Amino acid sequence: MTHYVLPPAAPATLAVADTAAVFPVNRVFCIGRNYAWSAGEPRPTEMPAWFMKPASAVVPAEGALPYPPETADFCHEIELVVAIGRGGRDIDAGQAEQHIWGHAAGLDLTRRDLQQQAKRAGGPWEPAKAFDHSAPCTPLVPAAGRHPRTGAIWLAVNGLERQRADIADLLWPVPELVAMLSRSVALLPGDLIFTGTPAGVGPLQAGDRITGGVAGVKDFSMTVQPRPT
Repeated sequence: MTHYVLPPAAPATLAVADTAAVFPVNRVFCIGRNYAWSAGEPRPTEMPAWFMKPASAVVPAEGALPYPPETADFCHEIELVVAIGRGGRDIDAGQAEQHIWGHAAGLDLTRRDLQQQAKRAGGPWEPAKAFDHSAPCTPLVPAAGRHPRTGAIWLAVNGLERQRADIADLLWPVPELVAMLSRSVALLPGDLIFTGTPAGVGPLQAGDRITGGVAGVKDFSMTVQPRPT
């Protein structure tokens, strides 16, 4: 029997839609710019950058959303999330969907002022991206052989729409993202991939009601809580 010098933390999990089952979250990979943010923007020739959040940042996309400390520019980014059910390294893009267990709608929440500081200094993005509650997700919808390739992705704040696109507009489709990541690290069961956000990211204030979702996957609603004092 293993003797832990401290009680081990409870594993991070994500609900599975319409069941009592939960999906164990391992690692969280987030893809950078992966939609065109201006008309006529060409498809890039290089794969997008990626970064990570801790599994503990994944929380249900419902109810109260705490306003994080140490920021005055707390921003939303709506994303299609894919969950890896079968790991692998050097996965072929043509086989990548066989590794996907399910899909969710998620938020890559960002302390934008800290991100801009990091960009100017050439520093890491963790303070801007990897804070508590920074990756709300809806319950996962099992793929069961069905993988959304088209459908609206959208987000509104207080009833006013800010972000809308079609997941068919992803500059690099999901299978290519899975293949790209697997060339850098061996993907593992339980990994989540946030696949990028459309144009229209913007700030959130205390009291704001955020609604959003991905067609054919899930919708969500959250309310931003007051800033910490």
